[in-house]
Amino acid sequence: MMAVPSTRTPQVAMVGGGQLARMTHQAAIALGQSLRVLATSADEPAAQVTPDVVIGSHTDLEDLRRVAAGADVLTFDHEHVPTELLDKLVAEGVNVAPPPQALVYAQDKLVMRHRLESLGAAVPRYLGLDSLDRLDAVDAFAGRVDAPLVVKAARGGYDGRGVQLARDLADAREITRAYLADGVPVVLEEKVELRRELAALVARSPFGQGAAWPVVETVQADGICVQVIAPAPELSEAKAAAAQGLALRLAAELGVVGVLAVELFETTDGALLVNELAMRPHNSGHWTMDGSRTSQFEQHLRAVLDYPLGDTDAIAPVTVMANVLGAAQPPEMAVDERLHHLYARMPDARVHLYGKTERPGRKVGHINFVGDDAADLPKLRERAELAAHWLSYGQWADGWDPHG
Repeated sequence: MMAVPSTRTPQVAMVGGGQLARMTHQAAIALGQSLRVLATSADEPAAQVTPDVVIGSHTDLEDLRRVAAGADVLTFDHEHVPTELLDKLVAEGVNVAPPPQALVYAQDKLVMRHRLESLGAAVPRYLGLDSLDRLDAVDAFAGRVDAPLVVKAARGGYDGRGVQLARDLADAREITRAYLADGVPVVLEEKVELRRELAALVARSPFGQGAAWPVVETVQADGICVQVIAPAPELSEAKAAAAQGLALRLAAELGVVGVLAVELFETTDGALLVNELAMRPHNSGHWTMDGSRTSQFEQHLRAVLDYPLGDTDAIAPVTVMANVLGAAQPPEMAVDERLHHLYARMPDARVHLYGKTERPGRKVGHINFVGDDAADLPKLRERAELAAHWLSYGQWADGWDPHG
Protein backbone atom coordinates (compact mmCIF):
# COMPACT_ATOMS: atom_id res chain seq x y z
CA MET A 1 0.00 0.00 0.00
CA MET A 2 1.39 3.39 -1.01
CA ALA A 3 2.01 5.80 1.84
CA VAL A 4 -0.04 8.98 1.71
CA PRO A 5 2.18 12.06 1.94
CA SER A 6 1.52 14.19 4.98
CA THR A 7 -0.09 17.53 4.26
CA ARG A 8 0.73 18.87 7.71
CA THR A 9 2.86 21.97 7.88
CA PRO A 10 5.04 22.67 10.93
CA GLN A 11 3.18 24.37 13.76
CA VAL A 12 4.73 27.52 15.24
CA ALA A 13 3.44 28.85 18.56
CA MET A 14 4.25 32.36 19.76
CA VAL A 15 4.03 33.72 23.28
CA GLY A 16 2.38 37.15 23.15
CA GLY A 17 -0.50 38.49 21.12
CA GLY A 18 0.86 41.93 20.21
CA GLN A 19 1.60 43.53 16.87
CA LEU A 20 4.77 41.49 16.35
CA ALA A 21 2.75 38.28 16.59
CA ARG A 22 0.10 39.78 14.30
CA MET A 23 2.67 40.55 11.60
CA THR A 24 4.36 37.18 12.09
CA HIS A 25 0.96 35.57 11.48
CA GLN A 26 0.71 37.52 8.21
CA ALA A 27 4.02 36.02 7.15
CA ALA A 28 2.94 32.55 8.32
CA ILE A 29 -0.05 32.60 5.96
CA ALA A 30 2.26 32.75 2.93
CA LEU A 31 4.09 29.69 4.30
CA GLY A 32 0.82 27.74 4.52
CA GLN A 33 0.45 28.18 8.26
CA SER A 34 -1.60 29.90 10.88
CA LEU A 35 0.42 31.01 13.85
CA ARG A 36 -0.83 29.85 17.26
CA VAL A 37 -0.56 32.63 19.80
CA LEU A 38 -0.81 32.96 23.57
CA ALA A 39 -2.73 36.19 24.13
CA THR A 40 -4.02 37.77 27.32
CA SER A 41 -7.36 38.61 25.68
CA ALA A 42 -9.30 38.08 22.46
CA ASP A 43 -8.91 41.71 21.41
CA GLU A 44 -5.09 41.72 21.32
CA PRO A 45 -3.68 42.48 17.84
CA ALA A 46 -2.71 38.91 16.92
CA ALA A 47 -5.79 37.34 18.49
CA GLN A 48 -7.95 39.45 16.17
CA VAL A 49 -6.53 37.81 13.05
CA THR A 50 -5.30 34.28 13.78
CA PRO A 51 -7.83 31.46 14.25
CA ASP A 52 -5.55 29.59 16.66
CA VAL A 53 -5.55 31.51 19.95
CA VAL A 54 -4.88 30.40 23.51
CA ILE A 55 -6.06 32.92 26.09
CA GLY A 56 -3.79 32.97 29.10
CA SER A 57 -0.74 34.45 30.77
CA HIS A 58 2.93 34.18 29.89
CA THR A 59 3.67 33.82 33.61
CA ASP A 60 1.47 30.72 34.02
CA LEU A 61 3.17 27.38 33.30
CA GLU A 62 -0.07 25.61 32.38
CA ASP A 63 -0.95 28.32 29.85
CA LEU A 64 2.52 28.01 28.33
CA ARG A 65 2.07 24.25 28.12
CA ARG A 66 -1.28 24.72 26.37
CA VAL A 67 0.10 26.98 23.66
CA ALA A 68 3.16 24.74 23.17
CA ALA A 69 1.20 21.48 22.98
CA GLY A 70 1.81 19.79 19.63
CA ALA A 71 3.80 22.73 18.25
CA ASP A 72 7.11 22.17 16.49
CA VAL A 73 8.60 25.27 18.08
CA LEU A 74 7.66 27.89 20.67
CA THR A 75 8.87 31.44 20.09
CA PHE A 76 8.13 34.96 21.37
CA ASP A 77 6.80 38.39 20.53
CA HIS A 78 8.21 39.71 23.83
CA GLU A 79 10.93 38.66 26.28
CA HIS A 80 8.97 38.70 29.54
CA VAL A 81 8.46 34.96 30.12
CA PRO A 82 10.16 33.91 33.37
CA THR A 83 13.31 31.91 32.64
CA GLU A 84 12.43 29.20 35.18
CA LEU A 85 9.19 28.45 33.31
CA LEU A 86 11.00 28.15 29.99
CA ASP A 87 13.55 25.82 31.58
CA LYS A 88 10.67 23.56 32.67
CA LEU A 89 9.24 23.53 29.14
CA VAL A 90 12.62 22.60 27.69
CA ALA A 91 12.96 19.79 30.25
CA GLU A 92 9.57 18.52 29.07
CA GLY A 93 10.78 18.39 25.45
CA VAL A 94 9.44 21.68 24.11
CA ASN A 95 11.58 23.23 21.36
CA VAL A 96 12.00 26.83 22.58
CA ALA A 97 13.54 29.34 20.14
CA PRO A 98 15.47 31.29 21.13
CA PRO A 99 16.37 28.92 23.99
CA PRO A 100 16.12 30.30 27.54
CA GLN A 101 19.89 30.35 28.01
CA ALA A 102 20.05 32.82 25.08
CA LEU A 103 16.86 34.76 25.84
CA VAL A 104 18.11 35.74 29.29
CA TYR A 105 20.55 38.16 27.64
CA ALA A 106 17.59 40.08 26.21
CA GLN A 107 15.66 39.84 29.48
CA ASP A 108 18.26 41.08 31.95
CA LYS A 109 20.37 44.13 31.14
CA LEU A 110 22.91 43.36 33.84
CA VAL A 111 23.44 39.75 32.72
CA MET A 112 23.70 41.08 29.15
CA ARG A 113 26.32 43.71 30.03
CA HIS A 114 28.51 41.14 31.83
CA ARG A 115 28.30 38.69 28.93
CA LEU A 116 28.97 41.29 26.25
CA GLU A 117 32.05 42.45 28.13
CA SER A 118 33.31 38.86 28.33
CA LEU A 119 32.91 38.61 24.55
CA GLY A 120 34.87 41.81 23.95
CA ALA A 121 31.89 43.82 22.72
CA ALA A 122 32.09 47.52 23.53
CA VAL A 123 29.37 48.77 25.93
CA PRO A 124 28.82 52.02 27.85
CA ARG A 125 30.55 52.16 31.24
CA TYR A 126 28.13 50.75 33.78
CA LEU A 127 27.55 49.65 37.36
CA GLY A 128 25.22 46.84 38.40
CA LEU A 129 23.47 46.94 41.77
CA ASP A 130 21.11 44.42 43.34
CA SER A 131 21.13 45.48 46.99
CA LEU A 132 20.49 48.64 48.98
CA ASP A 133 23.63 47.77 50.93
CA ARG A 134 25.70 48.87 47.94
CA LEU A 135 24.02 52.21 47.36
CA ASP A 136 27.24 54.11 48.18
CA ALA A 137 28.77 52.62 45.04
CA VAL A 138 26.67 55.09 43.03
CA ASP A 139 28.86 57.97 44.25
CA ALA A 140 32.09 56.21 43.38
CA PHE A 141 30.80 55.29 39.92
CA ALA A 142 29.67 58.86 39.25
CA GLY A 143 33.11 60.15 40.17
CA ARG A 144 34.76 57.60 37.89
CA VAL A 145 32.74 58.30 34.73
CA ASP A 146 32.35 62.07 35.24
CA ALA A 147 29.20 62.14 33.06
CA PRO A 148 25.44 62.34 33.54
CA LEU A 149 23.96 59.02 34.72
CA VAL A 150 21.21 56.90 33.21
CA VAL A 151 19.43 54.57 35.65
CA LYS A 152 17.84 51.44 34.17
CA ALA A 153 15.73 48.67 35.65
CA ALA A 154 17.67 45.50 34.86
CA ARG A 155 14.47 43.70 33.84
CA GLY A 156 11.12 44.61 32.32
CA GLY A 157 11.76 47.94 30.60
CA TYR A 158 10.88 48.78 26.97
CA ASP A 159 10.07 51.86 24.84
CA GLY A 160 11.78 54.12 27.36
CA ARG A 161 10.02 52.59 30.36
CA GLY A 162 12.35 51.57 33.14
CA VAL A 163 14.98 54.04 31.88
CA GLN A 164 15.52 57.39 33.61
CA LEU A 165 18.10 60.11 33.03
CA ALA A 166 19.14 61.40 36.45
CA ARG A 167 19.20 65.17 36.94
CA ASP A 168 22.19 64.94 39.26
CA LEU A 169 23.93 62.55 41.64
CA ALA A 170 21.27 62.90 44.34
CA ASP A 171 18.57 62.09 41.80
CA ALA A 172 20.54 59.04 40.58
CA ARG A 173 20.78 57.78 44.15
CA GLU A 174 17.06 58.28 44.73
CA ILE A 175 15.98 56.55 41.50
CA THR A 176 18.34 53.68 42.28
CA ARG A 177 17.05 53.44 45.85
CA ALA A 178 13.44 53.28 44.63
CA TYR A 179 14.16 50.43 42.20
CA LEU A 180 16.16 48.44 44.73
CA ALA A 181 13.52 48.95 47.43
CA ASP A 182 11.03 47.33 45.04
CA GLY A 183 13.39 44.38 44.56
CA VAL A 184 14.42 45.45 41.04
CA PRO A 185 18.17 45.22 40.25
CA VAL A 186 19.62 48.33 38.61
CA VAL A 187 22.09 49.14 35.88
CA LEU A 188 23.66 52.62 36.09
CA GLU A 189 25.34 53.80 32.91
CA GLU A 190 27.18 56.85 31.72
CA LYS A 191 25.11 59.01 29.36
CA VAL A 192 26.97 58.50 26.11
CA GLU A 193 27.80 61.46 23.88
CA LEU A 194 25.84 60.34 20.84
CA ARG A 195 26.01 61.11 17.19
CA ARG A 196 22.99 58.86 16.61
CA GLU A 197 21.48 55.45 17.32
CA LEU A 198 21.81 52.50 14.95
CA ALA A 199 20.43 48.98 14.82
CA ALA A 200 21.95 45.85 13.30
CA LEU A 201 19.28 43.23 12.60
CA VAL A 202 20.27 39.64 11.88
CA ALA A 203 18.77 36.17 11.95
CA ARG A 204 20.26 32.81 12.84
CA SER A 205 18.97 29.27 12.36
CA PRO A 206 19.66 26.16 14.49
CA PHE A 207 21.79 24.92 11.59
CA GLY A 208 24.01 27.95 12.22
CA GLN A 209 23.16 29.90 9.09
CA GLY A 210 23.17 33.67 9.61
CA ALA A 211 21.80 36.56 7.58
CA ALA A 212 22.11 40.31 8.11
CA TRP A 213 19.99 43.20 6.86
CA PRO A 214 21.48 46.62 6.10
CA VAL A 215 22.29 48.57 9.27
CA VAL A 216 19.67 51.23 9.98
CA GLU A 217 19.48 54.53 11.83
CA THR A 218 16.78 54.79 14.48
CA VAL A 219 15.40 58.18 15.49
CA GLN A 220 14.08 58.50 19.05
CA ALA A 221 11.74 60.93 20.79
CA ASP A 222 10.98 60.61 24.51
CA GLY A 223 12.53 57.15 24.54
CA ILE A 224 10.31 55.85 21.71
CA CYS A 225 11.50 55.15 18.17
CA VAL A 226 9.67 57.47 15.77
CA GLN A 227 11.56 56.81 12.52
CA VAL A 228 13.90 54.24 11.00
CA ILE A 229 16.08 54.97 7.97
CA ALA A 230 17.35 52.03 5.95
CA PRO A 231 20.20 51.90 5.24
CA ALA A 232 21.70 54.30 7.79
CA PRO A 233 22.82 57.39 5.85
CA GLU A 234 26.50 58.37 5.75
CA LEU A 235 27.59 55.13 7.40
CA SER A 236 30.84 53.85 5.92
CA GLU A 237 30.91 50.39 4.40
CA ALA A 238 33.57 49.38 6.92
CA LYS A 239 31.53 50.51 9.92
CA ALA A 240 28.34 48.93 8.55
CA ALA A 241 30.19 45.65 7.99
CA ALA A 242 31.62 45.84 11.51
CA ALA A 243 28.14 46.30 12.99
CA GLN A 244 26.73 43.40 10.98
CA GLY A 245 29.68 41.21 11.86
CA LEU A 246 29.26 42.03 15.55
CA ALA A 247 25.55 41.18 15.47
CA LEU A 248 26.17 37.89 13.66
CA ARG A 249 28.95 36.99 16.12
CA LEU A 250 26.72 37.76 19.11
CA ALA A 251 23.92 35.66 17.63
CA ALA A 252 26.31 32.71 17.32
CA GLU A 253 28.06 33.19 20.70
CA LEU A 254 24.79 33.59 22.61
CA GLY A 255 23.07 30.70 20.78
CA VAL A 256 20.26 32.81 19.33
CA VAL A 257 17.65 31.14 17.12
CA GLY A 258 15.45 33.59 15.23
CA VAL A 259 15.81 37.33 14.73
CA LEU A 260 18.27 39.31 16.86
CA ALA A 261 18.26 43.11 16.99
CA VAL A 262 21.42 44.75 18.31
CA GLU A 263 20.73 48.37 19.22
CA LEU A 264 23.87 50.47 18.97
CA PHE A 265 25.10 53.90 20.02
CA GLU A 266 27.35 55.64 17.51
CA THR A 267 29.35 58.04 19.63
CA THR A 268 30.54 61.49 18.60
CA ASP A 269 34.05 60.06 18.16
CA GLY A 270 32.81 57.30 15.85
CA ALA A 271 32.79 54.30 18.20
CA LEU A 272 29.97 51.73 18.24
CA LEU A 273 28.63 50.66 21.65
CA VAL A 274 26.01 47.99 22.24
CA ASN A 275 22.96 49.42 24.02
CA GLU A 276 20.27 46.71 23.97
CA LEU A 277 19.49 43.26 22.56
CA ALA A 278 16.12 41.95 21.40
CA MET A 279 15.61 38.31 20.37
CA ARG A 280 12.46 38.61 18.28
CA PRO A 281 11.22 40.74 15.40
CA HIS A 282 11.94 44.35 16.30
CA ASN A 283 10.65 47.85 15.61
CA SER A 284 13.90 48.67 13.80
CA GLY A 285 13.06 45.94 11.26
CA HIS A 286 9.54 47.00 10.27
CA TRP A 287 10.96 48.62 7.14
CA THR A 288 11.79 45.13 5.83
CA MET A 289 8.08 44.46 5.18
CA ASP A 290 8.25 46.72 2.12
CA GLY A 291 11.95 47.51 1.65
CA SER A 292 13.68 44.11 1.78
CA ARG A 293 13.47 40.90 -0.22
CA THR A 294 12.64 39.02 2.99
CA SER A 295 10.76 40.62 5.85
CA GLN A 296 11.96 40.11 9.40
CA PHE A 297 8.72 38.27 10.19
CA GLU A 298 9.12 35.68 7.44
CA GLN A 299 12.79 35.37 8.34
CA HIS A 300 11.99 34.73 12.00
CA LEU A 301 9.69 31.88 10.98
CA ARG A 302 12.28 30.47 8.61
CA ALA A 303 14.90 30.61 11.33
CA VAL A 304 12.93 28.96 14.13
CA LEU A 305 11.80 26.23 11.70
CA ASP A 306 15.40 25.77 10.52
CA TYR A 307 14.52 26.59 6.91
CA PRO A 308 17.24 28.14 4.74
CA LEU A 309 17.19 31.87 5.41
CA GLY A 310 15.91 34.41 2.90
CA ASP A 311 17.70 37.15 0.95
CA THR A 312 18.07 40.27 3.12
CA ASP A 313 19.03 42.73 0.37
CA ALA A 314 17.16 46.02 0.23
CA ILE A 315 14.95 46.35 -2.85
CA ALA A 316 15.46 50.12 -3.11
CA PRO A 317 18.18 52.66 -2.28
CA VAL A 318 16.31 53.95 0.78
CA THR A 319 13.30 53.09 2.94
CA VAL A 320 11.87 55.23 5.74
CA MET A 321 9.61 53.77 8.42
CA ALA A 322 7.56 56.04 10.68
CA ASN A 323 5.74 54.81 13.77
CA VAL A 324 2.14 55.91 14.26
CA LEU A 325 1.67 56.84 17.93
CA GLY A 326 -1.59 57.45 19.73
CA ALA A 327 -2.36 61.16 20.22
CA ALA A 328 -2.92 62.79 23.61
CA GLN A 329 -6.51 63.27 22.49
CA PRO A 330 -7.76 60.74 19.90
CA PRO A 331 -9.08 62.55 16.82
CA GLU A 332 -12.79 62.65 16.12
CA MET A 333 -12.14 61.43 12.57
CA ALA A 334 -12.31 57.62 12.37
CA VAL A 335 -9.14 55.83 11.33
CA ASP A 336 -10.83 54.61 8.13
CA GLU A 337 -11.45 58.20 7.04
CA ARG A 338 -7.90 59.15 7.98
CA LEU A 339 -6.63 56.32 5.77
CA HIS A 340 -8.85 57.56 2.94
CA HIS A 341 -7.29 61.03 3.07
CA LEU A 342 -3.76 59.68 3.50
CA TYR A 343 -4.00 57.50 0.41
CA ALA A 344 -5.53 60.34 -1.58
CA ARG A 345 -2.49 62.50 -0.85
CA MET A 346 0.21 59.80 -0.64
CA PRO A 347 -0.78 56.74 -2.68
CA ASP A 348 2.70 55.25 -2.26
CA ALA A 349 2.38 55.05 1.54
CA ARG A 350 2.56 51.47 2.81
CA VAL A 351 0.40 51.41 5.95
CA HIS A 352 0.47 48.70 8.62
CA LEU A 353 -2.08 49.12 11.43
CA TYR A 354 -2.17 46.89 14.49
CA GLY A 355 -5.83 46.87 15.51
CA LYS A 356 -5.03 48.64 18.78
CA THR A 357 -7.12 51.11 20.72
CA GLU A 358 -5.51 54.54 20.40
CA ARG A 359 -3.88 55.73 23.63
CA PRO A 360 -1.34 58.53 24.16
CA GLY A 361 2.11 57.43 22.97
CA ARG A 362 1.02 53.89 22.13
CA LYS A 363 2.35 52.36 18.92
CA VAL A 364 -0.78 51.70 16.86
CA GLY A 365 0.85 51.20 13.46
CA HIS A 366 3.66 52.16 11.14
CA ILE A 367 4.07 53.50 7.62
CA ASN A 368 6.82 52.65 5.13
CA PHE A 369 7.97 54.83 2.24
CA VAL A 370 10.32 53.29 -0.32
CA GLY A 371 12.53 55.71 -2.28
CA ASP A 372 14.18 55.30 -5.67
CA ASP A 373 17.03 57.70 -4.93
CA ALA A 374 19.00 58.07 -1.69
CA ALA A 375 19.33 61.78 -2.49
CA ASP A 376 15.58 62.09 -1.90
CA LEU A 377 15.96 61.02 1.75
CA PRO A 378 15.12 64.44 3.30
CA LYS A 379 11.87 64.64 1.33
CA LEU A 380 11.05 61.01 2.11
CA ARG A 381 11.55 61.61 5.83
CA GLU A 382 9.38 64.71 5.69
CA ARG A 383 6.58 62.78 3.97
CA ALA A 384 6.85 59.92 6.46
CA GLU A 385 6.61 62.35 9.38
CA LEU A 386 3.60 64.10 7.83
CA ALA A 387 1.84 60.80 7.15
CA ALA A 388 2.41 59.46 10.67
CA HIS A 389 1.25 62.75 12.23
CA TRP A 390 -1.89 62.69 10.08
CA LEU A 391 -2.82 59.15 11.11
CA SER A 392 -2.16 60.02 14.77
CA TYR A 393 -3.93 63.39 14.95
CA GLY A 394 -6.20 63.68 11.90
CA GLN A 395 -4.44 66.97 11.08
CA TRP A 396 -1.89 67.77 8.38
CA ALA A 397 1.07 69.35 10.17
CA ASP A 398 1.91 71.42 7.08
CA GLY A 399 -1.65 72.79 6.81
CA TRP A 400 -2.36 70.91 3.57
CA ASP A 401 -5.97 71.31 2.44
CA PRO A 402 -7.34 68.46 0.30
CA HIS A 403 -9.93 70.86 -1.13
CA GLY A 404 -7.51 73.72 -1.75
